[in-house]
Amino acid sequence: MEATWRWAAITAVAPIAWGATYFVTLHLLPHGYPFWGGALRALPAGLILLAVTRRLPRGSWWWRSLVLGTLNMGAFFALVYVAAQLLPTSIASTVMALSPVPLMLLGWALLAQRPAIPAVIGAALGIVGVVVMLAGGGGAIDGWGLAASLTAMLMSSVGFVLARRWSDGVDALSLSAWQLIAGGLVLLPPALLLEGAPPPVDAVSLGGFAFVSIVAGAIAFACWFSGLKHLDAGVVGLIGLLNPATGVVLGTVLAGESFTARQVVGLCLVAAGVLLGQPALSALIARLGRRRETETLLARTPNGGEQ
Repeated sequence: MEATWRWAAITAVAPIAWGATYFVTLHLLPHGYPFWGGALRALPAGLILLAVTRRLPRGSWWWRSLVLGTLNMGAFFALVYVAAQLLPTSIASTVMALSPVPLMLLGWALLAQRPAIPAVIGAALGIVGVVVMLAGGGGAIDGWGLAASLTAMLMSSVGFVLARRWSDGVDALSLSAWQLIAGGLVLLPPALLLEGAPPPVDAVSLGGFAFVSIVAGAIAFACWFSGLKHLDAGVVGLIGLLNPATGVVLGTVLAGESFTARQVVGLCLVAAGVLLGQPALSALIARLGRRRETETLLARTPNGGEQ
């Protein structure tokens, strides 16, 4: 049980960092450069991790890295960049929190990981919290930004489940490095063709790129794929609900976005959903239930169960 909580805590680093990415992208990075923004986020992070692992892909991992890198990093980063600059921070991160549903369904279909009842209830509770937060304010909702966010969420859900299915025998750092590099390389041609030269970078945007690349890139994905190796996909998806919670808090505290009583309730529901879906808590609840049943049977037995 302790190990499960430890992996859940490690995994939680990723959605918290990603929730902060929306604020950083909106306020610190240059606008109008989704392809360069994604490439500059992915490539440095991947090269850092590759320098640490010093392990290149072999065999089928060359094309697998390309597929996963496109789904989880390349196209995903570009779409998130668009969403972050068209939507308020709280809204952009909240939409991504719908991921537990496709993650659970894909995990069931592709990994034979049938979701436990508490996890399903936790996902439903968390999504209700997301809907409450979304209805609680946060500014106008741009249609293109919403479409970009939803597409990114669905693509990454497919990519994360495929990464879990394929990742046997590959450590999390190498898996993250190969995907980040592949995703960054996929973005370079459209960046050069559609956006021209790289965007001008000052001290502020340099700090922003350092955060999204190192913290929300190398560190976050290493933690995320480590969690996918040790936890069910549906459970990892529930932990991802910390993404909108972080986005709402940062959008409110740092960007002055509205924060209503509804959003407070929504945050509490999200937190409850994340906790309820953790297998360690489910095991504890089941253990307490069995203990109560045993005590009830003993109480009904003459002489307290003594023969």
